Amino acid sequence: MISVSLHRPWLVARLPGPMRVLSHAPFGAGYRQTDTVLWREVRNADLTPDFDAEHWFAGEMSCAPVAAGVGMLTSRDVGTWDQERATVEGITADCVVTLGLSNAEAVGHRLPWHPADYGTINLLVATDAPLTESAQLEALAIAVQARTAAVMDLDLPLATGRATGTGTDCVALACPPGDLRYAGLHTAVGEAIGAATRQAVQRAAVNWRRWRDAARAARSKA
Repeated sequence: MISVSLHRPWLVARLPGPMRVLSHAPFGAGYRQTDTVLWREVRNADLTPDFDAEHWFAGEMSCAPVAAGVGMLTSRDVGTWDQERATVEGITADCVVTLGLSNAEAVGHRLPWHPADYGTINLLVATDAPLTESAQLEALAIAVQARTAAVMDLDLPLATGRATGTGTDCVALACPPGDLRYAGLHTAVGEAIGAATRQAVQRAAVNWRRWRDAARAARSKA
């Protein structure tokens, strides 16, 4: 359903056609009609507290390799993206994720800002279920729930508790507009979105931990 291609420092995710996308992305937030969503990789050193990300990113999006209605930022290597698809009762959901947990948080608490490490979880979830705007909002909540469950499955301890996400996570949910009014956990679309998202985030989280552990081992030998 989602076709992904790498054009460093961009990751390009093409939907099967123009779809209604709901997100809180730094570019194109809210409801947008588009067939393409972009990730832009940035360096940790660029992400200072006074960095005007929205203004800079708007300029970057204007000269991106393809036009897109929604864009997300990450300091994670965009080449590490994962993808998972699930079909339930004829309804399909597809999830593409980039994941870093260096700035992980436990919901309800905040750790002090630390300039050395960044990371974020950026998700694009698409379904072929034709949803109303309110059902799409519910579907977005299911994707967030699945992401959180997958991060908690990793059991990453923090001073404030077990990690549930990062301070800069972003989720985009794409679907065709329609009259399907519900997308909760009791529905086929909710199950498909939850399965695709949880599986993609689980695999990406395990891969991130392996990368982190290898990087730590390399530093200890240096």
